[in-house]
Amino acid sequence: MSTETKGVFDIYDDSFSKLVSTAGSLHRLYTGMTWAEGPAYFPALRTLVFSDVPENHLLRYDECNGQTSIFRAPSYHSNGNTIDRQGRLITCEQQTRRVTRTEHDGTITVLIDRAENNKRFNSPNDIVVKSDGSIWFTDPTYGIDSDYEGDQGESEVGGNFVYCLKDGKLHVVARDFVQPNGLAFSPDEQRLYIADTGRTHRPRDGPAHIRVFNVGEDGVSLTGGEVFVKCLTGLYDGFRVDSTGHIWTSAGNGVSCYDGNTGTLLGRINVPEIVANVCFGGGAKRNILYICATTSLYSIRLAVNGCKTF
Repeated sequence: MSTETKGVFDIYDDSFSKLVSTAGSLHRLYTGMTWAEGPAYFPALRTLVFSDVPENHLLRYDECNGQTSIFRAPSYHSNGNTIDRQGRLITCEQQTRRVTRTEHDGTITVLIDRAENNKRFNSPNDIVVKSDGSIWFTDPTYGIDSDYEGDQGESEVGGNFVYCLKDGKLHVVARDFVQPNGLAFSPDEQRLYIADTGRTHRPRDGPAHIRVFNVGEDGVSLTGGEVFVKCLTGLYDGFRVDSTGHIWTSAGNGVSCYDGNTGTLLGRINVPEIVANVCFGGGAKRNILYICATTSLYSIRLAVNGCKTF
């Protein structure tokens, strides 16, 4: 694969140049965290909420004045965050093993804290809300493996599954993951991409890839599940999809961009830290990519817009 480097970008396919401004700069907006994760953007407030998982904090970055402050502490070792269609914060809490919603008045509603047979989840990790209001989340064991980013404990559900909460009913939509992690829908919501970071627990043969599923007409069932792309640099963790269907994903010390149909690696944004997750922001344009990378929050302006599912 031939590579052309321009600034912070590695260009593997000419089409990548149309998605970025090669003169664009990577900005470090805030630092001092232990493991930055789970960004969620609120366009009406021009605000990004994100997690420092080990430090038990939710933080808030104000896009208008460039200031970062504590949004919630303790956060119960929150990891993934997103917003629903009513503009409310949805959070995966690893310590409490639950999914919560922060209401407009600031109160917290527990959406779900039990899986099948009234067993506790492992540690809900990443989350996305579909246009029909259903909530999809992954449940690996990272929050119960030790006390580092949760409370050490045993798995009660007996596996690491992917769930959908729709109309108050919980569905197990995938059971064959080692460590399910980031997930995102295609712009038309006909496909669901899910990362498996199982190599963290099986270093020699564990998965480090993104799989792609077809969403059934019932809006819940999944078929397919073949490997879409394999990670050659670090691990895929959190990722987002832009309005034209490209996947922007964490991958080692950078963000890799893939064609959402073919899985072709188009280009890469080089970041000086290991990247955990990304999110589109920038008001109504959604053309700023926020990057949570280990100790720091970064941003870079792109020539493409984020998908409206954020």
